[in-house]
This record gives sequence, C-alpha cells and structure tokens, in this order.
Amino acid sequence: MHAEFFDTNIILYLLDDGPKAEIAEGLIAKQGQISVQVLNEALVNCLRKAGMSWDEAGQFLDGIRQLCAVTDLTPATHDIGRALGARYGFSVYDAMIVAAALEAGCTTLYSEDMEDGLLVEGQLRIVNPFRR
Repeated sequence: MHAEFFDTNIILYLLDDGPKAEIAEGLIAKQGQISVQVLNEALVNCLRKAGMSWDEAGQFLDGIRQLCAVTDLTPATHDIGRALGARYGFSVYDAMIVAAALEAGCTTLYSEDMEDGLLVEGQLRIVNPFRR
C-alpha cells in the first residue's frame, strides 16, 4: 500500500516543460496511488486541452498506471464522497478523489487545487507540492 495519493493536476503537469513538471515527476516516481476518477479527468484533459489522440492519451495513461496503483470507484466511494463534499465543501470531483484516497488508507493527497494543509477525517493531509 502506498501512503501518497495524487490528484489529477499532478498527473497533468507531467505534460508540461516547466518546474512543476519536475516536481510532478519526482512525486510520481514514488509510485503512489490514483483513482479511476483521476484517470478519467486526465483523459478528458489529454483529449481536449493537450490535443492528444485517443491512442496518445491511452499510452500516456498506461504509463501512469504502470507507476501508480489505481483505486476503484465503488458505490461506497460515492457515498463517502457525498458525505465529504457536504462536510468540507469539496466539489463533486474532488470529493470522490478524497474519498478514494481515504478508502485506500493514504495519509497524503497531493493537489494544487484543494486547500493546502487541510486534514480530512484526521487521516488525510492535503499538500500542495508547488507551494514549497
């Protein structure tokens, strides 16, 4: 089990050339976890924003899947995510990512978009790796 979970933005910075790409590469090298939600969000961005073909996006995400364990989305994840969204004010998509990270037993969720330093349910710390 990996104690670190990656939000979609960490994965997408691998497609950049700047300093955030280097930080993202260092994090991904630790071989943490992601969820199917992260894969889906990354796929949309690869196709729409990065202009990749389905094959190119698939190859990129297959590489991510080789480095990161993938947590399934289940009805329980959905239920936990709904409760977390209501309690913490997360967006629907962020709530499902946080729920998957909690279900996976992770202690750190790397995200640029969520509140840096927030401790969720006394277990999961959200960390913005680009603010350091």
